[in-house]
Amino acid sequence: MFKKVLIANRGEIAVRIIRACREIGIPTVAVYSQADAEALHVSLATEAYCIGPYQSSKSYLNIPAIISTALMCGADAIHPGYGFLSENADFADICSKHGIKFIGPTADSIRLMGDKSNARKTMIENDVPVTPGTGIVNNIDDIKEFVKKVGYPIIIKASAGGGGKGMRIVRKDDELESMFTICKQEALNNFSNDDVYCEKYIENPHHIEVQILGDKYGNVVHLGERDCSIQRRHQKLIEETPSVAITPKTREKMCTAAIRAAKAIKYEGAGTLEFLLDNDGNWYFMEMNTRIQVEHCVSEMISNVDILKEQIYVAAGEKLSFTQNDIILRGHAIECRINAENPEKNFIPCPGKIDAYVPPGGFGVRVDSHVYQGYSIPPFYDSMIAKVICWGRDRHEARRRMYRALKEFVITGVETTLPFHQDIIEDEVFMSGKFDTSFIEEYNKRKNK
Repeated sequence: MFKKVLIANRGEIAVRIIRACREIGIPTVAVYSQADAEALHVSLATEAYCIGPYQSSKSYLNIPAIISTALMCGADAIHPGYGFLSENADFADICSKHGIKFIGPTADSIRLMGDKSNARKTMIENDVPVTPGTGIVNNIDDIKEFVKKVGYPIIIKASAGGGGKGMRIVRKDDELESMFTICKQEALNNFSNDDVYCEKYIENPHHIEVQILGDKYGNVVHLGERDCSIQRRHQKLIEETPSVAITPKTREKMCTAAIRAAKAIKYEGAGTLEFLLDNDGNWYFMEMNTRIQVEHCVSEMISNVDILKEQIYVAAGEKLSFTQNDIILRGHAIECRINAENPEKNFIPCPGKIDAYVPPGGFGVRVDSHVYQGYSIPPFYDSMIAKVICWGRDRHEARRRMYRALKEFVITGVETTLPFHQDIIEDEVFMSGKFDTSFIEEYNKRKNK
């Protein structure tokens, strides 16, 4: 097992990793920016070191500072969490060159799945359904030929993209040239790579993802699927498992395909394969996230598997501690991401000092957070301040428990999405389960009538 793990991240995921390491018995090292000197992960870690100013580029993305800190303090492993450097293949390579274990998949797996065009090709080779699409397109004429085959709408995507950036939907000819130009420029600005490709755009799908775990011995298991359709601007707000949108037969096929794909690329660690489910029940591969995800908690709740600890054990060279036959998925779990934002003002971030913080509790309720009473939320990073996860014997019980938990949750001093989430959990369309990725847009229309 590792002697010491450095956490190259901040916020609730840094706290989550520290807790997992502490349970295993591994000392931890926190790194932080000047803006995060009072952050919870700094006080919880065994050691903590400031690695730069508030700018992410000079702190949490500062590879030389992170590596030198790890070498200085004797850390033999780095956990990147999610975001920041978690899907940076060069960082994984640099860790390896310095004798530090990157707790995640190999750099080759990250590169393969990080290039969305190559990821599509890999899925096709392994009999995983993908939407009709192209390889890298270099000019408008290539896209026009594609449109002749599949019709509008289409979506242009950055090949190196992610996080909802570098994507443009095109619905008619006179939008094509401008959207192509904008998408390439956005791809270049965000990913230093202006390669784009096209896919047939699936209108108002369900966003379904499958949680997988693999080890270096070729063992791969899944922990079921999650429905992440409640989102705005391609960023998730509510996740749940199992999805009410898919049949048992579709679930089996989707999860089996996810395992097949993960084995094909010799995947190690925690990851997810994301799919789109259309209104006719057809499903298509969208992308693979080669890291732990924000919403891993709902999968933990129904599987009773500690994904973070399993990820660490696998990185240390151990086999998965269970097989697929050992996994029994019980009940239903829902997660709400609580952000310091004002939903009435287009979700504008609301940094500031938290005057009061009283999280909910009780049976089947879990809160993952990095904030506390008196903590000042810096304006420089992601606005998520807590995740509320509730389990129930069925969806109805999980939903009612979530509503109760959200009503108990007290956060004052800053605006949050707590009231917004309370309204959604009690919304008739959400309760019915008959929603898709257009839910928030349609919800706002109904609310503003």
